[in-house]
Amino acid sequence: MSLSESFFHTSFGALFFVTVLIVLVAIEAGLRCGRWSRARKKSETDSPVGTMVGAMLGLLAFILAFTFQMAAAQYDSRRMTVLKESDAIGTAYLRADFIPEPGRSVIKGLLREYVDVRLEATRKENLEIAIVRSEQILDSLWAQASTLADKNAETPLTALFVSALNEVIDLHSDRLMLATSFRIPEIIWIALLFVMFFSMLAVGYQFGIDGTRSILGTVVIALTFSAVIVLIADLDSPRRGLIKTNQNPLVELQKSLNRGVPGGVPTGHRPIVPAGVSSSSQT
Repeated sequence: MSLSESFFHTSFGALFFVTVLIVLVAIEAGLRCGRWSRARKKSETDSPVGTMVGAMLGLLAFILAFTFQMAAAQYDSRRMTVLKESDAIGTAYLRADFIPEPGRSVIKGLLREYVDVRLEATRKENLEIAIVRSEQILDSLWAQASTLADKNAETPLTALFVSALNEVIDLHSDRLMLATSFRIPEIIWIALLFVMFFSMLAVGYQFGIDGTRSILGTVVIALTFSAVIVLIADLDSPRRGLIKTNQNPLVELQKSLNRGVPGGVPTGHRPIVPAGVSSSSQT
């Protein structure tokens, strides 16, 4: 398991605790080195040390900002994908009116179910089943579009539906990639932890050279940096944590599609049935 995957699977509480421990150990080690150096070199001043600490903290701030920007950009991409997917599904649903019956009713029913399954996928326990079912629905939709071509029923109007369906399929792939594959690269985490450790080591060394030590300041530094690391990890984790991608566009789309449909079932009440299992076997 790579370091980035370890960050993704490690609980945020454990990550916070480990980061606090790293910072405290680094400061304590630097403090002891600074005291040892001060005892050996009575005339050493802290001016060069202060310059070194400032440079290290500046580099740490840069890497933290760079990593945070990467995580925030990925979060924004996931948020925009939800909005684009909602628009694409809604467009495909409206353009399904150009499809002759009975294909029109089948396609609209599949699109409504796709939205339901898409929202169920936001629940971690339903993720794998929802992904499989959503791909089955997309395959069925594409089969309906292929049937139109086989029957020479494709017209410029139905071609508009096929174009919208293509966009829905593309956005499905984009959404899966953003949710499962796109993470902050492992080398970025390694560099961040490396620079953080040695920056805190330099801070502790300056404490030792100065002959002063602030326990409260040390704890505040540890808690602050740990909170930022956890925040970055949360932004980089689409399926857990406190920062969730807003699904309101899909929720509103679901309400719109189910409005006026007899027997419309809201999300959270329609069971997801795995392939090969009939709905009657679920009772």
